[in-house]
Amino acid sequence: MVKILHAADFHLDTPFESLPAEKAAQRRREQRETLMQIARLVKKEQVQLVLLAGDLLDSSLSYHETYEALRNALEQMQVPVFISPGNHDYYCSKSPYAGMEFPKNVHIFKSPLIDHVDLPDLGCRVWGAGFNAPLCFPLTETFRAPRSDLVNLMVIHGELGGDSYNPISEKNIPAMGLDYLALGHVHTFSGIRRAGNTYYAYPGCTQGRGFDETGVKGVIIGTVGKGEANMRFVPLGGREYRIVKATENKLDQSIPRDCQNHICRLILTGQWSEKPNLEAICNKYSSKFFHLTIKDESTPLRDIWHGLEDDNLKGLFLRRMREKFDAPGADREQILMAVEYGLAAFDNREEWKA
Repeated sequence: MVKILHAADFHLDTPFESLPAEKAAQRRREQRETLMQIARLVKKEQVQLVLLAGDLLDSSLSYHETYEALRNALEQMQVPVFISPGNHDYYCSKSPYAGMEFPKNVHIFKSPLIDHVDLPDLGCRVWGAGFNAPLCFPLTETFRAPRSDLVNLMVIHGELGGDSYNPISEKNIPAMGLDYLALGHVHTFSGIRRAGNTYYAYPGCTQGRGFDETGVKGVIIGTVGKGEANMRFVPLGGREYRIVKATENKLDQSIPRDCQNHICRLILTGQWSEKPNLEAICNKYSSKFFHLTIKDESTPLRDIWHGLEDDNLKGLFLRRMREKFDAPGADREQILMAVEYGLAAFDNREEWKA
């Protein structure tokens, strides 16, 4: 058994364009701090091997401080580290990977041709490949690991069921002969999956960078043996992107108390008789978050019974439905839904609008 840490998609030096410049710079500093947090985890958990499945950098344009932080963290890990460049940090003559001097414990898979490194002291063999361009043809389609007493691991950036970023067929995974497949590219933790005797997973990104990356982020740590694995997701903490939906009169009750350090999108819902003052709401609640944006999805109050007295087919329909609505024991929620569908049909709309 070998104990590994599997991480991916750091996207260091993300621009964070939706944040003010000062907060965007702070978020980039926090990304660099995550590197040392992972290095400390390696020591605390007595990890023997680190697999980093690509997109460590968001682009080829990274700050000097980022290179220093990355190199220092990798060196502090003091165990073999394997990197599989992805579509954002693909390996080429002008990439940071070609220009940086990496610690001796780091191996980068520079070619799209799958290669391996044997680690007999750990009883394992590490396979991998790397992107050489933003898009990549299937790299694992014909791969088959030769039979061996060594534990077969693979670290690679790729897209399950995709078509442009090293597409990987889940049906093909059992035939690859691996014990663990460490994937990168998807920014949400996939859960630990199994196909045949192979375990595989996406750890997700290490820090959220937008409202399409909400929730807790982290890495995967655990042990892998021949045909067996005991892996778990380990949260890294840090700021989260969160989305809160609420009506204006329920904001105080709906906003979680633990949002002080997080980035929130507040979505106003429901109906109003007086249009919400978004600036006033932002001023009232912005101090409760690291950063707050507001999206208004509320609508004017609708009178569903408007036209009840009209001398036409719609008026007749509304009067009949109102009788049902007012009847003792009526299922009013269902009746209101039926009225909305009926009104939409009168206007030939997909949804009813007042």
